[in-house]
Amino acid sequence: MAEKGTVILLTGDGKGKTTSALGQLFRALGNGWKVCFLQFIKGEWPTGEKTLAEKFAGRLLFKSLGKGFTWEGEPGEHIRANREAFEYAREEVNSGKWDLVVLDELTYLVHYEMITEQDVLDLIQGRPPGLHLVITGRGAGQWLIDECDIVSEILPLKYPRDREAVKGIEY
Repeated sequence: MAEKGTVILLTGDGKGKTTSALGQLFRALGNGWKVCFLQFIKGEWPTGEKTLAEKFAGRLLFKSLGKGFTWEGEPGEHIRANREAFEYAREEVNSGKWDLVVLDELTYLVHYEMITEQDVLDLIQGRPPGLHLVITGRGAGQWLIDECDIVSEILPLKYPRDREAVKGIEY
């Protein structure tokens, strides 16, 4: 493992941030790494990636945290649940158990003021040496872009917003 881990940010309004993070996850698994994938905001419903993740038990922890989408349920519940989720993520990041940790949709926690920019900076800067991080979500601030080693912006050139989510494509 590298002496200093790489921090990758996948942001933008296009579809594919989580999908790209999953690609990084499977590359890491293929190289023998232990990986932790934590989803904020997204719900508990079954997805293809969760089903596949079960096959990597022992080398992959795959968890959805929080209370799901912010427009569902009581706002106070979301804030409390996502602050607890971030604390759980901090524990996993600092546990020394992982080579790669993916924090999927983390930018939303800052956007909705559930955690602060400084919370995220402290997490990145205080992580164990050699731990690689992938952070996803729309609307990443310049402060986060500046802190990361690799930043990709995914833009929506074409996306059919008038259809239902397709199993195997969106979930």
